[in-house]
Amino acid sequence: MITSDPDLLDDVVRVAAVAGVEVEVAPEVGSARQAWVCAPLVLVGDDAAATVARMLPRRRPGVVVVGRDLDDASVWERAVGVGAEHVALLPDAEPWLVARLGDAVAGSARQGRLVAVVGGRGGAGASSLAAALAVTGMRQRRHTLFVDADPLGGGADLLFGGEDAAGVRWPDLASSRGQIAGHALCEALPSVGELAVLSWDRGEPRDVAADVMTSVIDAAQRSCELVVVDLPRRFDETGELLLARSDLALLIVPAEVRATAAAVRVAAAMTRAAGDVRVVVRGPAPGGLEVGDVVAALRLPLAGSLDPELDLAAALERGEAPAGRGVGPLAEFCARLLGQLFPTQTATDYGGGRAADADRADRSAYRADRSAYRADRSGGASPSRLAAPGWVPGRSA
Repeated sequence: MITSDPDLLDDVVRVAAVAGVEVEVAPEVGSARQAWVCAPLVLVGDDAAATVARMLPRRRPGVVVVGRDLDDASVWERAVGVGAEHVALLPDAEPWLVARLGDAVAGSARQGRLVAVVGGRGGAGASSLAAALAVTGMRQRRHTLFVDADPLGGGADLLFGGEDAAGVRWPDLASSRGQIAGHALCEALPSVGELAVLSWDRGEPRDVAADVMTSVIDAAQRSCELVVVDLPRRFDETGELLLARSDLALLIVPAEVRATAAAVRVAAAMTRAAGDVRVVVRGPAPGGLEVGDVVAALRLPLAGSLDPELDLAAALERGEAPAGRGVGPLAEFCARLLGQLFPTQTATDYGGGRAADADRADRSAYRADRSAYRADRSGGASPSRLAAPGWVPGRSA
């Protein structure tokens, strides 16, 4: 633990004793450099957070800011500065901290990959991209959770045709306290196929405190290989914390002049909080704006570009999840990106050989549909609907 506050240290040592954990103390930031790299968990006293952010700029997972002032809202800003995964304010957070210390010693604090997705402007396609990433993770046999972090987004369960699926949603979790069990969380959520979805409902919005949101994400990362978060464009303290702990933050921007201009401000806010921010450029480009022009304006590395997706809007209206069939530009982009995010793992689609056969049929149908679409645009036959062999998440026809 990094702190020079004797009262805070006494409280943490007492909590650690309950967890059966011995705490190594660094009263000065300079003496904590080796532990910052090697320790499974680093507790940063609120008194030292600003200095840690300045002197130890390299971000790492497993950082918790610990304080004692329940009325100090600025602690969240300092937590973002050090890339903390959580803020524990004592004495209220003592049960959570006991469990977290126990996790660290037991080696069960394994963190799943967290991908945050943000739109450069309204309607940029962030929710569709986030949903496609989550569906692709599920198809690759990764335990995946989709988190809707936008209370004004209309409910992400609609993206999957899961609005009638039973399970808890954000308003049901708003009053939760302490550590949340990861597997219990996933079992309680609505699911579409093997994909767990944490969504808002269509009722009156309720405030979800930052500590509740981060506790949920903690639980998700302990139990899932992949957690995809759909974030709104305006970042409150919760959004900044989620960006800070993300392994990858994607900013999706249509290839349009005004969309790029709007995304410049969003990109600046994202890079202040997240360690790895990349841009996804979405076509078409009605004015001929090049992908390189968007990248240069935002000064972000390119994650990839997306060609227009045939029938995507209509499929969403039918409740068919983006990338649900595993074909098309969106599905192919997501598969490549997850391959980069999990470079040492081999993933297999759900359903074994039958799923592979269905994928081949889907790709053949998609290629045929693309040909019909091109013919239609040139005055030929009208396009057909995509065939739907195999399982596709969404509403039944």
